[in-house]
Amino acid sequence: MFKNILMYRIDASWSATAAQVEEALQATPFVECAASQEKSLGWIAPRGQAHGALLEAVAGQWIVKLMVESKALPASVVNRKTQARVAQIEASSGRKPGKKEIRDLKDDVRLELLPLAFTKQSSVLVWFDREARMLVMDAASQARADEVVTLLVQALPGLALSLVNTQTSPAAAMADWLISQEAPTGFSVDRECELKAADESKAVVRYARHRLDTEEVQQHVQGGKMPTRLALTWNERVSFMLTEGLQLKKLAFLDTVFDSASSNKDDDFDADVVLATGELRKLLPDLLGALGGEMPNT
Repeated sequence: MFKNILMYRIDASWSATAAQVEEALQATPFVECAASQEKSLGWIAPRGQAHGALLEAVAGQWIVKLMVESKALPASVVNRKTQARVAQIEASSGRKPGKKEIRDLKDDVRLELLPLAFTKQSSVLVWFDREARMLVMDAASQARADEVVTLLVQALPGLALSLVNTQTSPAAAMADWLISQEAPTGFSVDRECELKAADESKAVVRYARHRLDTEEVQQHVQGGKMPTRLALTWNERVSFMLTEGLQLKKLAFLDTVFDSASSNKDDDFDADVVLATGELRKLLPDLLGALGGEMPNT
């Protein structure tokens, strides 16, 4: 259900009900891009059912889902057609268009091409853990997460969100784990990482399917290459890639999770929510603890 994790704290003053959130999200449902529209964002039913609820409450956890549709216009195509129009103006009038006119020509070209452009859709799953005052989203980038936060804050009066930060930076903690060859309690270091030099060289070393408890890895870190990504497994139940920005990527629930899960498959969506949120409600506090605890908001 979740492949990526970004964590936000929900301000304690926010206390909306599920019905209030549902009503607020109904104001901005997803609508496909119009012919001349480059991007469209809106809320869809998490269960994937037409005209379904926009907020699903499962075992006390709230799930909502944002859909994003965008049209792909290659810059090379827009630039080529714009240059052709510039050349046509120069040939017919003997003058060279100025910068503002060229920008206007480029805008005209984009508007003409948009109805012909291919569309791409992607979605972002958002989980409200009200008891822990945590909002978790399955966003692959910070830029996409920022879009989701903006829409949520606009839609839900009084909602305030702040990125979770830790006392020890993920990069410093990962460096310590690699140098000491000792992972924090409950975690194990897997066989993938990326190290990047902080100097002007920006040298990068990547390991894939490679042992990391080696002298070579220690020397790279001691020489100034800081970990930007490190593969970890938590309690032999969940594997993921921790990044320097406190993002979890390549999240995967391991066989031991499914072995201990209920065999009731009457509702796959409910079962997936219970399984994913149940594991993450234990994993995320352990991870924050391994990073020295959470930095208080100022």
